[in-house]
Amino acid sequence: MKPSIHVGSIVLRVADLARMEAFWTAALDYVPREGSRNHDFIVLQPRAGGGPNLSLDQHHSQNNIPPRIHLDLYTGDQTAEVARLLALGAKEVHWDKRPPDADYIILEDPEGNRFCVVDVSH
Repeated sequence: MKPSIHVGSIVLRVADLARMEAFWTAALDYVPREGSRNHDFIVLQPRAGGGPNLSLDQHHSQNNIPPRIHLDLYTGDQTAEVARLLALGAKEVHWDKRPPDADYIILEDPEGNRFCVVDVSH
């Protein structure tokens, strides 16, 4: 039997809901889903539809290093996207075990949630 389940939303715990909403909506071109906002939670969805939602849950938590889970963001123009994300407030994470020919660059959002920008142009 084929599963009737799919990833609907990836949830990030955040301390500053408004700041992180501003970062992730600009980073991903997502918009708040109508009726999803309350005082400590919001669901962001792709403006163009399709793909999983990104939910932000205002709840203090410790950042595990390395994180147990992270986002991989795919792009055909890694240099431009990394520059854009850095301008939005992301920071590059240097990892001494990253292979020299890696197709990804590790970044973290303004609260330290790590994600990778993966070059899919090859």
